[in-house]
Amino acid sequence: MSGGLYSTDKKELSAELNLKEIKPYGDTMNDGKTQLSFTLPVQCGDEAIEAAKQLMKKMGFENPQVVFYKELTKGFTFFNCYGSCTHNIDFTTIVVPKVDSCIMDMHETDEYIKQNIGRKLVVIGASTGTDAHTVGIDAIMNMKGFAGHYGLERYDMIEALNMGSQVLNEDFIAKAIEMKADALLVSQTVTQKDVHIKNLIELVEMLEAEGLRDKVILCCGGPRINHELAKELGYDAGFGMNSYADNVASYIAQEFVKRIK
Repeated sequence: MSGGLYSTDKKELSAELNLKEIKPYGDTMNDGKTQLSFTLPVQCGDEAIEAAKQLMKKMGFENPQVVFYKELTKGFTFFNCYGSCTHNIDFTTIVVPKVDSCIMDMHETDEYIKQNIGRKLVVIGASTGTDAHTVGIDAIMNMKGFAGHYGLERYDMIEALNMGSQVLNEDFIAKAIEMKADALLVSQTVTQKDVHIKNLIELVEMLEAEGLRDKVILCCGGPRINHELAKELGYDAGFGMNSYADNVASYIAQEFVKRIK
């Protein structure tokens, strides 16, 4: 009985779905239901709640509701709100730049390198600049990897070096020269005041000054990184959320083969 109802519901949802006019989905198709949170630099109270509602209306939300609010510190109030979005987007027109490679697992990548390159690829990774976070670079580089995806240190055909965090760009480049690196991986987590942008650009400029930019495959990654941004900053590829060593290793191997051919 429930299976029949579920099947009917799916058919109704499919009939109502219009990819040219996509809106947030909550209880029913096209209801626009949205949850959002923010902090206002005002004292906690009824006036603050009204300010949050008025702000949501200006954002394009109907029936704004403040469902939770709390004073963070004197003069600052945090809000959790609900509202119905009045805007929609045409999903069919969206084009997102993506890393151009076929994702292979560790064994497939090792075999690909053996067959097409014939030697180990040297890959150096680090969290550069003042960034002290290592979770991202460790997930890609360390032998145990992350979420069942082995890191580059476990690959037979990759010589991987994880330099850790707070690595100066000049030290990173010096190690690349010493080891004759084929690929450089930069992890950036801290993004306040766009410090990651400045650091990433500085590395590219330093590599160009050394005449090394075109001699290495240069990749960056982090929670605020995507492929489009990476390309704009002068990198070959960018890896954001839900990226694993499989993604990075596959790209490096295939990009290296493209270059030698």
